[in-house]
Amino acid sequence: MRATLFAAAVSAVPSTAHALATGRDPLEATKAAGAILVGENAPAAVRIVAAVPVHLALSLVWGRILERSLPRRRRALWGAAAGVAIAALDLGVAGRRLPAMRRLPLLPQLADHVLFGATVGLLSRGRPGS
Repeated sequence: MRATLFAAAVSAVPSTAHALATGRDPLEATKAAGAILVGENAPAAVRIVAAVPVHLALSLVWGRILERSLPRRRRALWGAAAGVAIAALDLGVAGRRLPAMRRLPLLPQLADHVLFGATVGLLSRGRPGS
């Protein structure tokens, strides 16, 4: 659980750094996540607040899956690969239905997912026997 919470906290670094470097709104991805819960027409502050439970819930679900299913060896590498698969589902399947998500630059969002998976893999021990 600690690995997942830490991964959730640091996983936005790539997209935030990209946004700052390119002059985009560094909270754009946060607002897009919040729009999942409250819609795109909600005020920015409401979308930002709504992003917290959305991001936390998604991170806890994916993190739990990774913590329990990654092999014992090369967990960070497998976690990074899993991050690509999670991005395909989050961004490619679910994100396609949400205009705010579709507007986000893809590579920084992919990097966020890879960092999340790698961090969970690196910091979690997995279940006995896995």
